[in-house]
Amino acid sequence: MDMPSLTNPMRGLILPRDGRSKRVSSYDVAGGNADRWMFEPGEQKTIADITGPGCINHIWMTSGSDEPAWPRRVLLRFFWDDMDMPSVEVPIGDFFGVGHGELAESECMAMNMTHHPSKGPRSAFNCWWPMPFAERARIEVVNEGEVSRPLYFYIDYEEQDAAVPDALYFHSSWRRENPCDGWAEPGTTVNSQETDSLMNLSDEGNYLILETEGRGHYVGCNLSIHNWDGGWWGEGDDMIFIDGEGWPPSLHGTGSEDYFSHAYGMQDVCGLYHGTSLFNAEHKDWDGKWTVYRHHIPDPIVFQSSIRVSIEHGHGNHRSDDYSSTAYWYQTLPHSPLAPMLSVEERLPNDLE
Repeated sequence: MDMPSLTNPMRGLILPRDGRSKRVSSYDVAGGNADRWMFEPGEQKTIADITGPGCINHIWMTSGSDEPAWPRRVLLRFFWDDMDMPSVEVPIGDFFGVGHGELAESECMAMNMTHHPSKGPRSAFNCWWPMPFAERARIEVVNEGEVSRPLYFYIDYEEQDAAVPDALYFHSSWRRENPCDGWAEPGTTVNSQETDSLMNLSDEGNYLILETEGRGHYVGCNLSIHNWDGGWWGEGDDMIFIDGEGWPPSLHGTGSEDYFSHAYGMQDVCGLYHGTSLFNAEHKDWDGKWTVYRHHIPDPIVFQSSIRVSIEHGHGNHRSDDYSSTAYWYQTLPHSPLAPMLSVEERLPNDLE
């Protein structure tokens, strides 16, 4: 990997590159137009098994189904080198940036989702997080739905003569707390005597986004909130503890909307590094479903031995909404076990009919 490409990807295009461009895809090897793999209910398949060294540069996928919340019923798992534990295990919709099993039009630097409502519950997904590997890359897809579904995909990568020295490995993990364990009655507003009188000097009870050991850097997350409590769901401070430190953390924020680089609520924007990938334009007092994201691409959060990323659910954790999240980070191998994946029934939205 040439150094200019680390600071300016477009400037890196003027330099010759070592390696060979390759692709694994679902194309019809018989020469026809059946350019898809079919997944039966409960079926798990390895869609790519690549010998290293190399680096995955782009992933494109598309699928669709009339099954409600189908993007929560399909799991992605990525394995690097000789690891038996996945370094990525996330429902497909959440991995590509939108939670709740929903589809939406969303675009940022690292990934996007295209959605055409007139075409039904179908979408295209793209990911440009670079994913280097020294020996092997294996990608699994699991259909935990109750219907068969097609999957079309590209896995674009560079085959390299030698691994990039000291390259960190891409990781991603999904969590959910449904509901969060809030202490106030539903409808309790922020900026009131009841909430603001609480002085919170720990992250005990916070919603946990990421906790891992090793050396690396945290590069962001998406957070999906289903507002059951009523009223504004923000004001939760983010807290990021580096290398086993105690209180106070190295990074302490001022509110949910602030961590996601918004202010005075969430705005209907999809920026390069932050935005609202699922914006409830019909909301009344911030009710309903939301997904917000923050990617630390120009400002990765570095850790040498461990990191813990959490956020309050309301001030001092007073709210009891449904929270789920996808964390993205790079680190050394071996990695800590990922958060246990919930059953498909536990991943589905509460209001699923």
